[in-house]
Amino acid sequence: MGDFFGSDLLVFIAIGFFAQIVDGALGMAFGVLTTTSLLAVGVPPAAASAMTHVTECFTTAASGLSHLYHRNVEWRLVARLAPAGMVGGVIGAYLLSTIDGKAIEPFVSVYLIGVGLFILYKAFRPKWPRDVRDWIVPYVGAAGGVLDAMGGGGWGPIVTSTLLGRGHELKKVIGSTNLTEFAVTSVISMTFLLALGWSELSSAVGLVIGGVLAAPFGALIVRKLPVKPLMIAVSLIIIGTAAVRLV
Repeated sequence: MGDFFGSDLLVFIAIGFFAQIVDGALGMAFGVLTTTSLLAVGVPPAAASAMTHVTECFTTAASGLSHLYHRNVEWRLVARLAPAGMVGGVIGAYLLSTIDGKAIEPFVSVYLIGVGLFILYKAFRPKWPRDVRDWIVPYVGAAGGVLDAMGGGGWGPIVTSTLLGRGHELKKVIGSTNLTEFAVTSVISMTFLLALGWSELSSAVGLVIGGVLAAPFGALIVRKLPVKPLMIAVSLIIIGTAAVRLV
């Protein structure tokens, strides 16, 4: 697999760059955009999720530091989300790495279509504050970690949307989820490395380069780009790519 992707390094740099630009603006979608792209070129689900999370170790670190610099982080949210998200991520990664790739692939595609539809719903949903009690937040983090590991993405659509429902400021939510995602994706990546080995993940280099190059721009464009059209475009890309793969 490494030789196959070595000839397409620029393509993977572009995928990583675009996915991270979108993630920086919305606080979501890096994982699902990257995973759907990898699945579309024939990468098995476990390897696709693993490559995505290895890349996110670098992109979320760069993005999190950028959001810290711009004061977009609310530490109380980070403290509630991180431990539960890390536990959920380990469970999801272990389950995915022990299941046959061909058997789980249709379910991953269906999950990605669901995430795309959820993002599309959030784009059109009227904005109003919703009271989500504090005790729910760790459970949301755990669920986000499990689904993110098994689907190669989903932390942002699940967790970011819930925090926005609490009525928090947009930039604080995006900054906090990006920083927390670094801890979650790190433990997911370690689980995949132990289960699959580095040889299956070495092709993530192109994704890392593109994602790290784009990460510093995320905290800036979150204030500039219109969110609704971007969410619609991202959802349609995810749904279309995953649907083709499912068929």
